Amino acid sequence: MGCDVRGKTLGIIGLGRMGTQVAHIGKAFGMNVIAWSRNMSDEQAHEQGATRVEKEELFKQADIISIHMKYSPAIKHLIGKDELSLMKKTAYLINTSRAPIIDTDALIKALRAEEIAGAGLDVYDIEPLPVEHPLRTTPNCILTPHVGYVTKETYEVFYGETVEAVRAFLEGAELPTLS
Repeated sequence: MGCDVRGKTLGIIGLGRMGTQVAHIGKAFGMNVIAWSRNMSDEQAHEQGATRVEKEELFKQADIISIHMKYSPAIKHLIGKDELSLMKKTAYLINTSRAPIIDTDALIKALRAEEIAGAGLDVYDIEPLPVEHPLRTTPNCILTPHVGYVTKETYEVFYGETVEAVRAFLEGAELPTLS
């Protein structure tokens, strides 16, 4: 059975382009939005309709945590056993960003022990997710096949930017930043 999100706290890890869009959706649903990013100021969070909190506070306060960080080796297992143990038993963790940000083994243990209410994952350490992977038999976990970005518009932007980057390279011009 579902639950209302109005009045709940949405914790966003990574308040960049995607995290900001999720923050706006959360606000539209009447959610309290808190956020944490390594180098985010209070003002930057406020501009996006969120309140900046420390990472530990986000895990303690949020009813739903949504991850929107670019991956680098420096943030491998940013979310592990310690962070998961701070979450409410009624909280959900959503990752549509990059799999290595979460320690998958710690997440499976937390889900199976019902230390958190559930998780929604669109990214995995191994893709496609093997048939025998333990996440597939974890009942409080919703899995999607890493297709959150698959839209006509996204493909148009992706391929359009790629063509522009190749053109700039061939012309010796400054390379654009790709989305």
